Amino acid sequence: MCGILGTVGLPFDESILNLMSHRGPDGSGMICLTVGEHHLTLGHRRLAIVDLTAAGHQPMQTPCGMYSVVYNGEIYNHMALRPDINNVIFRGHSDTETILHYIAQRGIDAARDFNGIFALGLVDTRARKLFLVRDPFGVKPLYYFHQGHTFAFSSEIRPLRRLVDDQVDRANLATLLRLRYSPSPDTLFRHIHKVRPGHVLEVDLSRPELRIRTYAFASWGGGNIHIPYGEAVKNYGTLVEEAVKRQLMSDVEVGVLLSGGIDSAVIAALMQRHVPYRAKAFTVGFTDYDMADEVACARETAALIGMEHHVTRMGFHEFLSTLRQCTLIVEEPLATTSVIPMFHLLQLVSGTLKVVLCGQGADELLGGYTRYQGEICAGLVPRALARPLRLLARIIGLRDDRLLRGLRCVGERDDLDRFLVAYSVFEEKQIPALIGQRDTKSAEYLRYFFDLLQCQTCTKSVERMMSLDLRMNLADDLLLYTDKIAMHHSVECRVPMLDFEVVRFVESLPCHYKIALGRSKIVHKHLARQLLPSSVVKRPKKGFLSPTRTWFMKRDVLRDVLLDRASRFASFFDLRAVDQVLAEHERGFDRQRQIFLLLSLYYWMSEYA
Repeated sequence: MCGILGTVGLPFDESILNLMSHRGPDGSGMICLTVGEHHLTLGHRRLAIVDLTAAGHQPMQTPCGMYSVVYNGEIYNHMALRPDINNVIFRGHSDTETILHYIAQRGIDAARDFNGIFALGLVDTRARKLFLVRDPFGVKPLYYFHQGHTFAFSSEIRPLRRLVDDQVDRANLATLLRLRYSPSPDTLFRHIHKVRPGHVLEVDLSRPELRIRTYAFASWGGGNIHIPYGEAVKNYGTLVEEAVKRQLMSDVEVGVLLSGGIDSAVIAALMQRHVPYRAKAFTVGFTDYDMADEVACARETAALIGMEHHVTRMGFHEFLSTLRQCTLIVEEPLATTSVIPMFHLLQLVSGTLKVVLCGQGADELLGGYTRYQGEICAGLVPRALARPLRLLARIIGLRDDRLLRGLRCVGERDDLDRFLVAYSVFEEKQIPALIGQRDTKSAEYLRYFFDLLQCQTCTKSVERMMSLDLRMNLADDLLLYTDKIAMHHSVECRVPMLDFEVVRFVESLPCHYKIALGRSKIVHKHLARQLLPSSVVKRPKKGFLSPTRTWFMKRDVLRDVLLDRASRFASFFDLRAVDQVLAEHERGFDRQRQIFLLLSLYYWMSEYA
């Protein structure tokens, strides 16, 4: 797990590369190349986990010098690919060496054979091409900038901002306010973009004017299979265990991020089976008692599995004091409050371990979120009842944000229109009041993956939503902040539930093996009952959250920040509309996601806008 940086026509030195030293404190390297009329620079910061020797050093080149790579990630099946590489004497056992030769012999689209998490830049001097590739679920971020004769790519935005000038794009800001994250390929900047998950970006170096094209390389979906439920549970258990074993690939000790829920507990139980040491588990809790606290449950799980348990706690003071820092680390504002506890959790890991496993991805893959139950219910309620139900909600003064969004979904016949309502942080009509700009792009982003994944072939609309979430919400929200926060602490976070074999199998199962009305993660919970006591499996889901609903009642503290008329934030937002959001939360409407997003934007704009 590392940091990569590459440029065409924009030379950089180690001072720029070292802006990502946290991503790779164990070493660095740079090379310069000439391809036709273009001068390229490739840089790498290394976090040594697999093959700690110099044989894993990057940038790495083939002996002929025709291919050069900088790479961030892990390819868990790389040793299984080596027999398919001809006439190569390997110097070491790093996955970098495997993928370099594998692509050199088979072409860039051979990246579809990689089971792992990765972002890479590869130069093919013979074909005069630069290729960027991002893994199918976007676990590893990959940013780029293109203008005329110049091009740059990086694991983080920070080095690009030192190399190029850019401005905030208000249309992209409107999309962020709607969706809670900036969907690939866009960021809040006008010219800095992200490679979409599962896509190749190809830069043609054969002419003075650089031309780029992008296309999907990932092979998604394996068709539908029809097997008995018992066989599905057995196969699922085998695949998840194999995924955990693969992701223990490391020359250093591996730990686990452990919540009170079953996702991380399943990973932890399987992991402890396959390591020769008493594994370490890490949990974050809250000093103020809140239903979100999971320490007691996680402690019980760790004891049952036989793990060494480590705990840290945070409160409102720690939340406020680290919010600005977390916003700048993640580099993209989000409406997801779990960014802050994740910071404290990985700070706990830092200095103890370099690698941890986590349970992210299970909710999207197996239908664990409340919105999926809402999607099922929306299809059951007759359209004629939509308006009466919404009227009744107003009459009784319903204030629950999730229920209100669910009611707005009822009656929306088009999938994408309904999904947008379910995803929305701010309603469509609120965004112009906040920034004087309508959201015009969110539907376009959803439509792209909806068509690419052939979602229309799914028999259930909830499966379409889950499929989109796996490639969009995860990549540009949860996995984004996890990568940035983890790498800030020089820690690699791996996600066994997003193993390609696991995902391919689960997406091919009948929908009712995964989710049904009032039931979620059906096959997953069946596996959990085979691995864990019922006291663990039957715990109510809390989610990895912060008690921000309560904390954000402290309106005066928030007003001092968000209503500062001298701030950069005030040049983008109508502060009267912002104050209205704070007032609604104070009156009992749940606006914690909206407030968190506004706070993130405030601190982000103070640094980047």
